[in-house]
Amino acid sequence: MILEPVTYTGGVFKHEQMVEFIEDLGGYIIQRHVIANEVVLQALVPKEDIEQMRVLAKALMGTVTASPLVGTEIAVVSPSLEIHHLPHSTCDVAEYLRRFGAKTNVVGLARGFGKRIANLNVEERDVINEHDLAVYVLGNFEECIHHKFGTLAKGIHVPIVLTGGPSKEALMKCTETPVQGYVGGLGRFMHRTKKPEEIAKLEELAAEVARVLDVRREEIAKDPLSTMPPKLMDVIVEKMEPLEEVTSPTPVTVQMTGIRVKLPYELYATQIRKLEIEDGILIGDICEVLPCRMRNYIVVRIKPYSETKIIV
Repeated sequence: MILEPVTYTGGVFKHEQMVEFIEDLGGYIIQRHVIANEVVLQALVPKEDIEQMRVLAKALMGTVTASPLVGTEIAVVSPSLEIHHLPHSTCDVAEYLRRFGAKTNVVGLARGFGKRIANLNVEERDVINEHDLAVYVLGNFEECIHHKFGTLAKGIHVPIVLTGGPSKEALMKCTETPVQGYVGGLGRFMHRTKKPEEIAKLEELAAEVARVLDVRREEIAKDPLSTMPPKLMDVIVEKMEPLEEVTSPTPVTVQMTGIRVKLPYELYATQIRKLEIEDGILIGDICEVLPCRMRNYIVVRIKPYSETKIIV
């Protein structure tokens, strides 16, 4: 069964019908946002049932749109937290990717500025590697990117999409370390993205990120995971009562190969390992439960079938 990422937007009234419909199809609700009288559901739904979902959405006066980044967590990496790197370009990139369903985290580097002193420390590297993909939002000058990027990408093993002021072709030439995606013409600027050509660049970035993640999904499919991340999320949300006290809008964040659980590792990691998924199979049997470098959360990595010989 192929699950397609979509977003349903409609009124709060009777939206539970859509929730039940998605669950009956064997789909998963990744996030639910209620804003005044409107509800937004980000979900994974069987591909062959999308049209039925659109019919129900029309009856409920809602809409269903494709959201290729639902179920992914992306790091948006900025060379620094200073005014000439933040807040405009980096925050606009992070916010725009959220419109397509991604969960984004901005990573401002402590020493990412300057051609001679640019560096990436161990903690920053580990935080970036806990995501599905990293978008590097660099500046306007080819020479600067040429000197800095190799250092800033050292040790990063998740796919990278590089953005900067030079054209895409220029970015490809000035980076000795090849990456999975390039978007040119999107460097530093001191205003919010409002002009049509600026919005078009953000659209291009979202399309490039989706393309790179599709390649990653094809790689994962060659050796499928022992269970699906949204199924693992449902098990943990249902059985871990302490999550009800977490004030974060996403207590459990779904990734492509696992989930991030926003509970302290020392207190709850053992309990999570002992949770039963199905037919006596425990989370610890098919997953690695690891300490997260982000606020001491928990990262659950699902092992591939080749390691466990189990599909749940």
